[in-house]
Amino acid sequence: MEDKADSATEEASAQQLTRRLRRADLRAVPEARKALREYLRHWGSRGRAEVAELLTSELVTNAIVHTDHDALLTATVGPHGLRVEVRDFVARRPRLRVPNADDGTNGRGLLLVQSLADAWGVRVHGVGKAVWFELDAGVA
Repeated sequence: MEDKADSATEEASAQQLTRRLRRADLRAVPEARKALREYLRHWGSRGRAEVAELLTSELVTNAIVHTDHDALLTATVGPHGLRVEVRDFVARRPRLRVPNADDGTNGRGLLLVQSLADAWGVRVHGVGKAVWFELDAGVA
């Protein structure tokens, strides 16, 4: 007979993906994308998981490049859709900026998040912040 507490723990862990991101380790970006892809294998309509991967890689990259600390990625699928958070331990809030042609590919991450997410924001913690986005499971 299966213990109800063990069953509840397994169900809760299946509903959430958590990954620690090591500071200055850009290998975390493709690793986070791969983990999220596996986690979302059966979630949402066609294209939504790919949008989630793109936006997650932007938040992970920002946390790794713009802080000198570890960060924490959390993805949760719930009844209203997907929520992804990347928490770091630096109080400085991210700035949404319009990139210019001289920036190359830099400076577009939060613009992508703003454009493609159903909702997004920054939640301040006692130490640091969490940048998050939400996607519903509907049509992209």
